[in-house]
Amino acid sequence: MENAIRKASVLIEALPYIRSFRNKVVVIKFGGGAMSNDEVLTSVLQDIVFMKTVGIMPILVHGGGPHISQEMARRGLDPRFVEGHRITDRETLEIAKDVLINQISASIVKKISELGNEAACIWENGYCPLKAEKHYVETKTDYGELKKLDIGFVGKVTSIDRDRFLKLCTSCTIPIVPPIAKGTNGDIYNVNADNVAAFIATSLGAEKLVFLSNTHGIMTKPNDETSFASTLHEDEVHALIDKKIIREGMLPKALACITAVKAGVKKAHIINGLIPHALLLEIFTDKGVGTQIIV
Repeated sequence: MENAIRKASVLIEALPYIRSFRNKVVVIKFGGGAMSNDEVLTSVLQDIVFMKTVGIMPILVHGGGPHISQEMARRGLDPRFVEGHRITDRETLEIAKDVLINQISASIVKKISELGNEAACIWENGYCPLKAEKHYVETKTDYGELKKLDIGFVGKVTSIDRDRFLKLCTSCTIPIVPPIAKGTNGDIYNVNADNVAAFIATSLGAEKLVFLSNTHGIMTKPNDETSFASTLHEDEVHALIDKKIIREGMLPKALACITAVKAGVKKAHIINGLIPHALLLEIFTDKGVGTQIIV
């Protein structure tokens, strides 16, 4: 009986959030590393199906960097990176497309179907609602001058087909977004999944943007999990970046959060996707389990 009462209390706590977020877009970005764990992936997808069932409109953007590197290694190719960006020649691009669209997205669509909901990869019959332009990496020479590096078929998103996304969202379908976009010149580009998630959230006026990482949000002291911050202002985030406390993989997520909330997204969150049902705990409970970034 006590266990049943606790469950009822959780549902009552969630009720105002369910009402508030009904018919609102929530963009979720799930990294490729965590997706290698089938138990973690299933937990995240269960949360997303729950959100869809109670009337929220989730969009899942996924990564796949480790999977691409594994496939390249299997083919005898050596992945190369510049400033965190994968150098993407024609052969690497074809591998990325196959891994991200035909393998990861297709697998997620299948798993969501098994969980009782419809899902669809946004790539359909060669059409992609993500538009991009070629991206050059800016670096400094030994003399301090800025130099642009051509790293191949790497792009940055410039626009989305809002009608396509909204049509999927307002149906019973959950859109699955691989970080592959198409240029106006017809070229295909490998794009940063964090930036894709932020761009979609901004373009659709999302209620929330959520990044699932492998840490408990943002820590204010290096390697000290007790220094986890539940809420950070934009200025505090920039201060942590200047101190190089926010760096490496957390850096693009934090910057994407700031970009999104400054452009009108209500709230942006970074949470630990390894915690069972972290999405539901962050969205439907008073305390949450991650870091929310505000401006």
